Amino acid sequence: MAENLKTELVSAIHLQEVELSDRSSEGQQDVKNNSDTFTVEEAVEHIGFGRFHVMLFIIMGSTNIVEAMEIMFLPVVAPEIRCEWRLEDWQVALVSTMVFLGFMLCGVLSGYLADKYGRWKVVFGGFLWSTYFSFLTSFAPSYSWFIFLRSMVGCGVAAVSQGFVLKTEFIPAKYRAVLLPLASIFWMTGTMLIIILGMLVVPTLGWRWMIRISMSPSIILMFLFQFIPESARFNVSAGNVQAAVDTLNWIAKMNKASLPPGRLVEPVVEKRGNWRVLVGPAFRRTTLLLWYSWFVASFTYYGSVLSSSELLEKNLLCVTDGDHEHQVKHLTEDERCYCIPFANNDYHTLLISCLGEVALIPVNICLLNVFGRKRSLMMLQLGAAVFFLMLNICTTMLGFTVILFLLRSLVSMNFTVVYIYTAEVYPTVARSLGMGFSTSFSRIGGMIAPFIAQVLMSQSVILALSPFATACVLCAVGSFLLPIETKGRALQQIS
Repeated sequence: MAENLKTELVSAIHLQEVELSDRSSEGQQDVKNNSDTFTVEEAVEHIGFGRFHVMLFIIMGSTNIVEAMEIMFLPVVAPEIRCEWRLEDWQVALVSTMVFLGFMLCGVLSGYLADKYGRWKVVFGGFLWSTYFSFLTSFAPSYSWFIFLRSMVGCGVAAVSQGFVLKTEFIPAKYRAVLLPLASIFWMTGTMLIIILGMLVVPTLGWRWMIRISMSPSIILMFLFQFIPESARFNVSAGNVQAAVDTLNWIAKMNKASLPPGRLVEPVVEKRGNWRVLVGPAFRRTTLLLWYSWFVASFTYYGSVLSSSELLEKNLLCVTDGDHEHQVKHLTEDERCYCIPFANNDYHTLLISCLGEVALIPVNICLLNVFGRKRSLMMLQLGAAVFFLMLNICTTMLGFTVILFLLRSLVSMNFTVVYIYTAEVYPTVARSLGMGFSTSFSRIGGMIAPFIAQVLMSQSVILALSPFATACVLCAVGSFLLPIETKGRALQQIS
């Protein structure tokens, strides 16, 4: 009996020791889990690429369709408004300038608001604003009302462009060099849609109905945009850590992945959207060179678009096989002809040149992954300079189309790389503001381009093309002097 009691007592003591040991190890594990931390950057990389990013790519990429249709509206409708209101060259150019003025003034404001109050609110508000004023444009009773309403549209498009920042902040580093250039497909789609609408709707229903029909993508996107969350990087910088965790958990669940072990820890930044970050010692040189790069990107891109439409509309091309339609001149010794509508062949040329914006995307992806951002910018800008000058060469209509195709490819790729570099180089606390300032400087280029491509072009083709080529060469030098290469670099949270 005593022996059995002794055995039971030993067993009970042993069991108690085992329980204490298990509790001790569990406590140590809890302490370890509580001490593990991760950042948003680490969470984004850990989750990886999945279904969420496909949805993000399609919905946020589609914002480029809306932006492209609004910005590329004028080259298509220019012959119609010139005819309706008997506009001089400078008045047609002023329409584009007013759009870019609205974009420039609201670019900085939308960047500040996006860093201060969130990316999502600013982008969605931009959709509502641009759609509303675009609809009002279709009822413009006069030229003055037309340019005012288009400037308001430009203001809304500036806010929509902050979607690029929102999209970039969710994409893992190794996928940015592939996904962001592919977004050019959506810009090309928007450009082609507005050209096709011009070809089908303008001759029958007029340009006002073209505007109303072109609003359809904006309305659809406003509903789809509800599936896009606020940036987790913005939420943690604003101190809303739980919202960031909820967003990251939702993305992980959608991608069938998980978050890193531990808890999300990021410093709260009170002074978000501080312009001093952009011109401080760490980024001053980068910022100044980037502002010029954005100026040239917009100046050359819209210069190539407006130059091509102007050369076709006014029949200023030096073609060896021009048809009868292309012998009608806009300006003669006796009179000025205000009404020279686009022929079907002109629309076809514009459509083919649009394809150039995506045809060389694989080349752009290769450049970014092999040479990095800085050297890619240099090569694209020097190539664009050459092809701008080649537009003045006397050739066949096919030859002109090929040159224009390659030129549009180069200036479009350059614009894409500038976008990517800007979103990668600045920290989260000033990323949207940096993008806002940069896009505002780009619109200065967009404001000047119409007066060269549409006014000066009538006087001398080579004189109008030379400023674009010169700006590209100078910009290539500036790209060489950029101090930071962002290839494979994690997005910085604070400076």
